[in-house]
Amino acid sequence: MKTVRGKTDHVVVVGAGLAGIATAMRLAAAGRQVTVLERESVPGGRAGIWQSNGHLFDTGPTVLTMPNLIDDVFASLGERTSDWLEMQPVSPLYRTYYPDGSRLDVHSDPQQMAAEIEAVIGPNEAAGYSRFVEYVSELYKLEMNDFIDRNIDSPFDLLTPNLARLTAIGGFRRLAPKVNEFLKDPRTQRVFSFQAMYAGMSPFDALAIYAVIAYMDSVAGVYFPKGGMHAVPVAMAAAAAKHGVSFRYNTEVASVEVQGDRASAVITKDGERIEADVVVLNPDLPIAYRDLLGYEPWSIRRLTYSPSCAVLLAGSTARYSQIAHHNIHFGRSWKGVFKELIDDQQIMSDPSFFVTNSTHSDPQLAPDGHENYYVLFPTPNNRSAIDWKTFGPQYRDQMIETLEANGYIGFGDAITTERLTTPADWEAQGMAAGAPFAASHSFTQTGPFRPRNLWGDNVVFTGSGTTPGVGVPMVLISGKLAAQRITG
Repeated sequence: MKTVRGKTDHVVVVGAGLAGIATAMRLAAAGRQVTVLERESVPGGRAGIWQSNGHLFDTGPTVLTMPNLIDDVFASLGERTSDWLEMQPVSPLYRTYYPDGSRLDVHSDPQQMAAEIEAVIGPNEAAGYSRFVEYVSELYKLEMNDFIDRNIDSPFDLLTPNLARLTAIGGFRRLAPKVNEFLKDPRTQRVFSFQAMYAGMSPFDALAIYAVIAYMDSVAGVYFPKGGMHAVPVAMAAAAAKHGVSFRYNTEVASVEVQGDRASAVITKDGERIEADVVVLNPDLPIAYRDLLGYEPWSIRRLTYSPSCAVLLAGSTARYSQIAHHNIHFGRSWKGVFKELIDDQQIMSDPSFFVTNSTHSDPQLAPDGHENYYVLFPTPNNRSAIDWKTFGPQYRDQMIETLEANGYIGFGDAITTERLTTPADWEAQGMAAGAPFAASHSFTQTGPFRPRNLWGDNVVFTGSGTTPGVGVPMVLISGKLAAQRITG
């Protein structure tokens, strides 16, 4: 494994996102002096927070999967997650709704999920689900150590016995056909393949290895921290500070001072020069190259990006007894949705969408008698021809019309506070192409072909733009991989 060259005593981490804080925690555990510079007044990055009229909203991730990865980060400092965070399992993980009027609750316990599928669809589908769980569990075992939780410097690093095993079980076939080998009903096919969207791909184009996201998402369980997802970076930063990490908020970095292939300092927007033996960059990787290192190599210019999303945060007086904490509404169109979003760069004509009701699990996130709703509609990224400045308000109205047509009666009239975030807003926040899910995970942008997390002598990247990829579990692992580039 390649590591940074020279001294590593003082590390400056730019950005207090989940990956940046995870890197800082592991470096502090290894005895490094760590300074974290964050432009906002709070930690979190994409796992941010918006407060309005007594409501507290997560602005990014709404689900926490693979809690063992959080445990591992805290354990690196000799800490226990339970001393810093109060976590509760979400049950059901998701409630999924279909255009025929049927509903399917998704559970992490395979026996409970099989019973649900048998009751809603039938025994043959339940048996197929049980075989699918065995398959994705095997995928996870084969992928984690060799391909996910590992720094890869060359495609030759992939030549392990597990590569042959992955090939043998169809890991490099297309995802949708592989899922369909086990699941025959369109309802289960959708609920166990929609996760390809997180990887920026249609399930009809994504590799079957991405079924491992279904394992992380639907087999390993979903959790919700008291106080919302933003409580996770807050707790991580507090534990890091306890162990000597210095956090400087409201401090925006303008550039990295580079001499040849070596970074010597970071320069803040206020003109302060902060010397560093190593610089870790947590901003979106293409933006970090462009704005902080001052150039865009071909490997970054050639990237293609995931679809984006429009997110409506709404405080409301309306409560809907039929919904769960997390809700997925599928439209009649399925393959067409991905064609419109990815190929045609158009708004969904028959939307599938996601609703989180965080106050379902934590009523203290809103004033008495009020609810929080996080409504996400996938959209093309900001490379499309859509002018979100003018179209955004129209689309907000379309989103509410769609919600009301799907059982959220009176949703629009019950709103007391709201904020809409569009692809243009995501880009203004520093996400390339306005894509919160970063560069897509096509074959040529996966593993050793994804942008490397090491540049020059002593610059390290962390976050969703580099290895291993997108999602809370992956960015936590990216923090571990970044720290390994420094500590060896």
